[in-house]
Amino acid sequence: MVFAGLAPALADTMEAALVRAYRNNPQLNAQRALARSTDENVPQALSAYRPKVALTASVGYQYADTLSTKGSTATEAVRSDVHGTDPPRSAGLTVTQTLFNGNQTANKTRVAESQVSGAREALRVMEETVLLSAATIYMDFLRDAAIVEVQRSNTLVLEQTLKQTRDRFDVGTVTRTDVAQAEAQLAAGKSQQLTAEANLVTTRANFRRIIGNEPSNLAPGSPVDRFLPKSLPTAVELSLIENPNVTAAMFGIDVNYLQVKINEGALLPTLSLVTSAQEAYEQTLTTPKAFTASTVAQVSAPIYQGGAEYSLIRQSKENLAQQRLNVEMVRDQTRANTVTAWGQLVAGKAEVASAESQVAASELALTGVRREATVGQRTTLDVLNAQQALVNARVALVTAQHDRVVASYSVLSTVGRLSPQVLNLATATYDPSVHYQQVRDNWYGVRTPDGR
Repeated sequence: MVFAGLAPALADTMEAALVRAYRNNPQLNAQRALARSTDENVPQALSAYRPKVALTASVGYQYADTLSTKGSTATEAVRSDVHGTDPPRSAGLTVTQTLFNGNQTANKTRVAESQVSGAREALRVMEETVLLSAATIYMDFLRDAAIVEVQRSNTLVLEQTLKQTRDRFDVGTVTRTDVAQAEAQLAAGKSQQLTAEANLVTTRANFRRIIGNEPSNLAPGSPVDRFLPKSLPTAVELSLIENPNVTAAMFGIDVNYLQVKINEGALLPTLSLVTSAQEAYEQTLTTPKAFTASTVAQVSAPIYQGGAEYSLIRQSKENLAQQRLNVEMVRDQTRANTVTAWGQLVAGKAEVASAESQVAASELALTGVRREATVGQRTTLDVLNAQQALVNARVALVTAQHDRVVASYSVLSTVGRLSPQVLNLATATYDPSVHYQQVRDNWYGVRTPDGR
């Protein structure tokens, strides 16, 4: 299901950008289609409970020429001479109902239902991935745009500094070395500006790819701390319960366990009921019409099939053991991701405060160095170094603010709660159970629920 897009103006906020990504991201919509495809495994499994009906018909042409004699002596012999053509025709109906097959149908249905649940968790993984990518690229653009402005402002200041230095050189208060230092710093500043602009172009393209529109007049992003657990132990506990990677792996255990039961069911007998009826015309020249009907119970018990069935059972048990180990691996990875994201969040808060202090101190230092330079107590290089320190501090502050917001979204993702419902996004949420209920009990039909 592909949602209609929003008006471009709504993408000016983080929330609207997330809505766009949630509705229109092609990777997420492809995952939704995959979940709908997985839903069809259930009616396919349920079909084994239902009867199978086959209609047969035949028509043809035949010629017969027979001569038969009955009796023990020539005088008692009775001759029968039949010859001619006739068009034989027949129509038949066969109904087969499986009554027992070693519980394979029941277990295959449970497997299909577990696969559906696993597909829904995989969809949750993709939703969280897309929303986190959208939040990250939103903050990336704000960061890179701010850095471009910082570098452009720095270039203007350096140009003014170079002009002032040349004027002072003309009156003999500074040397040629001071002019060269100002020129070198300006060239470096322009290079930094070009690099920042190139990074912004790349970020703009990724913004369009993930969110679906060109960024314009973006509002500042804010962290989502209000939705986060209060402590790291609580976050780890929630991640081991609610993270969709963990829950998807748990459903994988169910699938592999039931696959063992399916393979074991192949060793049990199969009981089926076959009912058939046939109407035939002119099958022979002497039989113008014939009708037959029968109901037969059939039992098939496997004795030995070459050993493949036993190998499948052993193989499925190994797959089950592997999946159980995989769950532990996913849990360990989820725990590590949660701790890492939480650490980045804590560090991000401290980095923002530190960067703000650094900017304030750098601005004060630059002002003082400039005043001291005017009275000859500081050199041109001192002014240029102070200017570069201020630029670095402003870039560090922008980066720290970016990392602070992204880290909050990362923690929310690792605990399994990065969703439109938790974020209170103004959009209708995609419910995979709707399609499942639409197709689960379908006995026939080739059209999808949306009319394709």
